[in-house]
Amino acid sequence: MNQKVTVVGAGNVGATAAQRLAEKELCDVVLIDIVEGIPQGKSLDLAEAAPIEKHDAHLTGSNTYEASANSNIVIITAGIPRKPGMSRDDLLATNRGIIKTVTRQVANYSPNAVLIIVSNPLDAMCHVAMEESGFPKQRVIGMAGVLDSARFRAFIAEELNVSVENIQALVLGGHGDSMVPLPRFSTVSGIPITELLSPERIEALATRTRNGGAEIVGLLKTGSAYYAPASAAVEMAESILKDKKKILPCAAYLEGEYGVSGLFVGVPIKLGKNGIEQIICLSLTDHEKQALVKSAAAVQELVNAMKKIS
Repeated sequence: MNQKVTVVGAGNVGATAAQRLAEKELCDVVLIDIVEGIPQGKSLDLAEAAPIEKHDAHLTGSNTYEASANSNIVIITAGIPRKPGMSRDDLLATNRGIIKTVTRQVANYSPNAVLIIVSNPLDAMCHVAMEESGFPKQRVIGMAGVLDSARFRAFIAEELNVSVENIQALVLGGHGDSMVPLPRFSTVSGIPITELLSPERIEALATRTRNGGAEIVGLLKTGSAYYAPASAAVEMAESILKDKKKILPCAAYLEGEYGVSGLFVGVPIKLGKNGIEQIICLSLTDHEKQALVKSAAAVQELVNAMKKIS
């Protein structure tokens, strides 16, 4: 393969992302983790599945970063996961330190890579990654909106008993309780869901979307979601590797768009081989604007809290 993606963190999200990258035959994959034997063992296991899954992606596991050199993309999933009763904010101090260390290493070995940040609290970790890497804003992107929109799409499909393939949905804002599902831009084969569902049902689905991560944490008891987050990160990686220029909702660094400056907030972007090629600016209603401003304020609180951490 002539393209390489490094996945940092060989836990459930990272290992699943590595599996999907390889099985889609998108690239060679390097899986990195600090725990000795884990990335090596999972990479070997995935490699041994390759003859059955019929792909020729090369998989490498490592506890150091030399193998990641010259990666096209680095997906960062490292960090501690949420536990029941733990908010994303509780993760801030610990994961900030982890992301600082990881980002310095990957930026050193892959100075031209696009960074896809998955670690929580997502929006705040994007700030850490951009500061530590020194990369331009186009090459630091947060995986948030793709996941949140997928959850919204799944719930809409279930509610209407239609194929998920018919559903398009859009969720903006920070990756947390203040995210902003946009029913007006969510459709079933082009039909707005506002034509198909009552306001009460739409709000119920939007609320479930906002609580989607917490719902899974509550069910699993000892872990958090990983299948859908991994799929979301890989969809972003595929658009970059293939220069597909998909329009996807992702956490991007805004400098005045939507009235927000100096923050990573989920918005629709065009994603190609160089990372973010365009931020799509939508005309929002007053209600939608207020919700996005509230969500951006929640992100700002996280950033402010990080500044207090020495």
